[in-house]
Amino acid sequence: MNIDRMEFISWMERIIERFDLLSAHISELEKKRGSVDGEELLDNQDILQMLKISGRSLQRYRSIGRLPYYTISGKIYYKLSDVHQFIRESINVRMPKTYAKE
Repeated sequence: MNIDRMEFISWMERIIERFDLLSAHISELEKKRGSVDGEELLDNQDILQMLKISGRSLQRYRSIGRLPYYTISGKIYYKLSDVHQFIRESINVRMPKTYAKE
């Protein structure tokens, strides 16, 4: 199968147009993702999906001060590093009990 030069250039232009569209879409998504000082901000939906908890549990963690949050224009956000710290603090490490006979 031989492709002439004009057809090849035409295909390459279409591919480049697609890459440009994808690049613009990615840039738009990155703008929607908030960040402060280079750190990603997550909203309630992100946290609920990430931790697989209910909205009430998330509210309780905020109320008792276990999960720091920030309010921007009336919307609640969480720093990704704070969420990681919350997860580390919430992990219960269980050690197997050894039953020693005395």
